[in-house]
Amino acid sequence: MAEITVQLVAVDRMLWSGQASILTAQTTEGEIGILPGHEPLLGQLKENGVVTIRPIDGDRIVAAVQGGFLSVQGDKVTVLADYAIFANEVDSAEAERGLGDADAHTKARSEAELAAVRRSSSR
Repeated sequence: MAEITVQLVAVDRMLWSGQASILTAQTTEGEIGILPGHEPLLGQLKENGVVTIRPIDGDRIVAAVQGGFLSVQGDKVTVLADYAIFANEVDSAEAERGLGDADAHTKARSEAELAAVRRSSSR
């Protein structure tokens, strides 16, 4: 089975690194899927997006991301997000409260977190 090396990195921490069969991400141009052998690419992540990784060994990984970039070079994909959190780390009640916040940054972060939680539980 062909695989890609994936790194999911936020400004404050490395979230995940390993071998995967596919990565999907929401960019400012739309949702994109990266498979082994993908053409080189540099994309801008959506402000309140979701990244999904299918590791070779293990369960699907879903993370909320806020801003940043996606880089594909050869069979290596690097996601560098301004903010990222795994869906299973999200406090849904706190994220719901953040939707009513006047600060656009907090609201966008909450939207991303809730979208990741919905995506992780939908499959």
